[in-house]
Amino acid sequence: MNCLLEGNGVKVFGKALHALSRIGDALWLDPTVKGLALRAVNSAHSAYACFLFSPLFFQHYSLGSGSEQGSGSVNCKLLMKSILPLFRCLTSIERNVERCQISVSTPSDRVVVQFFCRHGITKTHNLRFQESEALQAVFASHLCPNVLKAPARLLCDMVMHFPSSQEEITLSVTPLRVSLTNYCEEGKDPMRTMYTEMSLHPDEFDFFQVGVDLDLTFCLKELRGLLSFAESHSLPVSVNFSTAGKPVCFSVEDVVLEASVVLATLMDSESRGPSQPAETLAPVTLEVCGCCCSARGIM
Repeated sequence: MNCLLEGNGVKVFGKALHALSRIGDALWLDPTVKGLALRAVNSAHSAYACFLFSPLFFQHYSLGSGSEQGSGSVNCKLLMKSILPLFRCLTSIERNVERCQISVSTPSDRVVVQFFCRHGITKTHNLRFQESEALQAVFASHLCPNVLKAPARLLCDMVMHFPSSQEEITLSVTPLRVSLTNYCEEGKDPMRTMYTEMSLHPDEFDFFQVGVDLDLTFCLKELRGLLSFAESHSLPVSVNFSTAGKPVCFSVEDVVLEASVVLATLMDSESRGPSQPAETLAPVTLEVCGCCCSARGIM
């Protein structure tokens, strides 16, 4: 696989990596005919994210020779701490980097990242990768009966009122109202907890489809990265969900890229069995090499 980024595309690619770094410690680099997919999942399998850059996003994009494309491309698993520092300072990249070339060297099991900078300076980084099967969340967002769509700025303005230490939030929806509140674990002293709630009228959304009253509790940390990415590019965010205990999907879409974050939600008290703890998250089902596996995340 070989691809070339130019100008602002390098910064956009770096922002995607920043968003994925909030999810997990590993990055799956998955070159396909549809484009280059970047994926991440957390250790509890309660959060999954994917950025898909179409071939039109790149100045040049190829999977290799015809024989290599026919036999299937290599899926690379990289440590996030090895690739993220290369795109850490986006301001410096925007100011100094003119082009970025990313290629996969199968014989040496390396991903080569080259920055072509001003004044003829070229920086080359060789990153060792582990060959891995493609990672994909099994979640049909188009089948969800409840859909919200809003400008990223609107959602960012809501979550900014929650401290960075806030781990989970609850999304409460009714046909007449949408609100976000900080989630407090059972057993905590309410006198020691600050309660925050932000509410919106359905008219504030670009699209609003909610049939019943519903409360969804999910992790906030993993979501902040996607919202920040969407806001910086003025992309609307879609939210697809069904019931408590089943995953919720936040997604953005543009002509040259798609991005989504699938988060596990807390099971409500009526769905939990007597032996299940109150903090049980619904599983996010992952598909690896055509086989489905699911894991329950415990926060």
